[in-house]
Order: sequence, then structure tokens, then C-alpha cells
Amino acid sequence: MKNEYKRTKTTVSLINYHLVFCPRYRRKIFDIPGVEKQFKELTAAECQKNDIDILAMECHRDHVHMFISVYPQQSIPDVVKQIKGATSHKLREEFSQLGKMPSLWTRSYFVSTAGSVSSETIEWYISTQKTRY
Repeated sequence: MKNEYKRTKTTVSLINYHLVFCPRYRRKIFDIPGVEKQFKELTAAECQKNDIDILAMECHRDHVHMFISVYPQQSIPDVVKQIKGATSHKLREEFSQLGKMPSLWTRSYFVSTAGSVSSETIEWYISTQKTRY
């Protein structure tokens, strides 16, 4: 796992998210030949354009798992909106089976934070601040 701290003039951060989102009605869009490959290429390009690092990405028949690293200024709703928006338009344009759908992605998604330090370690660090020096 790539745990590189992101740096700006005023911040140093390590913010990793696990994202899961689905096509509308859990349609099995990734069974269509070429959709998965094109989705991954479009997503990689959009993430690169927006300074989002993809640590891992995999598509199953009816959902996508992504592990990403972002800057603290990037909100997760905006990140998901950018990825879904960029891929929906182009995939529906390129694949006629998807063009018939009113929208490609559901509005919902799952997100979970992840980092290189456990919650127990952070709790211990905070609780022992006055006793360690």
C-alpha cells in the first residue's frame, strides 16, 4: 500500500478512502466487453487531472471498489461526483447499451476512511501526551 504523505504549503496529510459505488439498478455493466477497461482509463485520467491518487481499483459485475488518496481540501462528495460524472457521460456515449439508461450511476455510495495508524494507536498517543516527556 502506498502511504505517501501529501504536502502543500501549509499542510501535510495522509487521507485514504475506500469507495464503493454501483450502476443504477445494480445493472451488470462490467459484463459488457470493453466497459471495464474504458471505465478504468477514464477514471485514471480524471483522478490524475484532480490530484487524486488511485491506490487500488477493481470492478465487479455490478459495482466498483476504489482505494484513493486525496488532499484535505478535497471533499469526498466532490471526488465521487467528479469520477461518476466524467465516466457516466463518456461511457454512455461510447456504449449503446448504456446510452439507453436515464443515468449510469446511483446517487449513493459507500465510503470509509483508512490510514496507516490504527484508532488504538491514536488514542494511546493522545492519552499519553503528558506522561511521555
